[in-house]
Amino acid sequence: MGDGAGSVIELADVTKIYRVGELSVQALRGVSFAVRPGELVAIMGESGSGKTTLLGILGCLDRPTTGSYRLVGQEVAEIPESKRARLRGERIGFVFQAYNLLPRSTAYKNVELPLVYAGVSGRDRHTRVLEALAEVGLADRANHLPTELSGGQQQRVAIARALVARPSVVLADEPTGNLDSSSADEVLAILERLNRRGSTIIMVTHSAEVAQHASRILRVADGLLVADEPLERVLDSAP
Repeated sequence: MGDGAGSVIELADVTKIYRVGELSVQALRGVSFAVRPGELVAIMGESGSGKTTLLGILGCLDRPTTGSYRLVGQEVAEIPESKRARLRGERIGFVFQAYNLLPRSTAYKNVELPLVYAGVSGRDRHTRVLEALAEVGLADRANHLPTELSGGQQQRVAIARALVARPSVVLADEPTGNLDSSSADEVLAILERLNRRGSTIIMVTHSAEVAQHASRILRVADGLLVADEPLERVLDSAP
């Protein structure tokens, strides 16, 4: 699992230090791992463990203090900010706990937004938006506002938005955190189905139940990667 050859994501000895006045806080302490195309990975850790910092680096929202992060073979630290934003838009789809939908825009318009930023033509946008909404079972809700959708449906719109630009990897930050158990099961089933079709998905979660839907679990504690195991091994070792 640790071999970076052919990986969509590769971190090597990544550290992150935040400085507040004269204080230094080391959020990551030499994290290394690789994710191959088509994996479904869960990142677990308690509050303050470093998983949120790690997600920010994976999403090209932050840079390591030291170490290397390669996304689809490109060293992210060597890319200027303007081009890094484009790389982020083309290569990474985000799914957030709070959905982050535009409240006055329809489901269609929310899903279309990444394609508008990417300069995709109107006809191609239309086809891809409808395909993405159909993928999450919401083709009949395209013209509904977020307030007209349930929490589970809003999260499914967010997944469609993350997928519509055909990214190399989808980063899902606590994707079921605001959902009831039934809606959470629906969202996880969609993520699993997308993964079976080849999407690379990384979920950040504190829930062991959610993590069991992954094929691999990375555990982070005190800024360190303390475990990197296939799910079968994690389950076999459970009491």
